[in-house]
Amino acid sequence: MQRSRGFRSKSRRKMTKVVREGRSNPITNRLQKFNEGDLVHITINPSIQKGQPHPRFHGKTGKITDKKGKAYIVSLNDGNKAKELIIRPDHLKLQKNE
Repeated sequence: MQRSRGFRSKSRRKMTKVVREGRSNPITNRLQKFNEGDLVHITINPSIQKGQPHPRFHGKTGKITDKKGKAYIVSLNDGNKAKELIIRPDHLKLQKNE
């Protein structure tokens, strides 16, 4: 028997959401607007599968380079290689400048 190696394999801890009272998916997450050049953190929301990046990018920080439909193109370095990811705003958080 061949073991499944799907998109979400070995990601039980990353793809688990903390149970809490109140709205689990506020609409404001989906309506976020970002500008080109903004730095964003990739935090995957496991209850929304559309526009979700690969779990290896969870916790990484990238730069918004463009918009594509409802999603944003985020560029970041994965090791030494530059990558471009297409991610919906549900899975992004703006980096605060202090």
